[in-house]
Amino acid sequence: MKKTAEFKQGKLAVDRRQFLEKSGMVSCMALFGLGFFTSCTEEEDPMPDPDAGNGGGAGNGIQVTQQAVQIDLDRNEALASSGGWLLITQARVLVVNVNGQFNALTSVCTHSQCDRNWSYGNEVFTCSCHGSRFDTNGQVVNGPASSPLRSYGVSRDGDNLTISLS
Repeated sequence: MKKTAEFKQGKLAVDRRQFLEKSGMVSCMALFGLGFFTSCTEEEDPMPDPDAGNGGGAGNGIQVTQQAVQIDLDRNEALASSGGWLLITQARVLVVNVNGQFNALTSVCTHSQCDRNWSYGNEVFTCSCHGSRFDTNGQVVNGPASSPLRSYGVSRDGDNLTISLS
């Protein structure tokens, strides 16, 4: 006796094109949604810091105490010319040379307290955590931050710069 093959027939509820469109949409939403949920994390990505603000003053000309930061401008090339800037992570301070005048600001962003992810260009500091931008006096240029950065007193005696943290 010959056996015949059995098979079932039917139509799929979703054709291939619809399936690919929907799965592509879901994939995109998952990809961008993941970035949305991780962008506001409290965790910070550590950035390499070439010995800035180590407190020992070895090699970089920076000494940090609880009350002040002292910078030997002869030993610190970052601040030598206008537009030069420095992030001192131990003191949580940004320092910038604006046409020979020095400004010091807190490096703690007023939006979500990021303190290590900064860039500087066109006389604007940008916190790369969420894109807040501040001028060299700490005033908000673009949000999401709505409050300015705290400013610190700066004094210069020859090639020694002192930032008062109190």
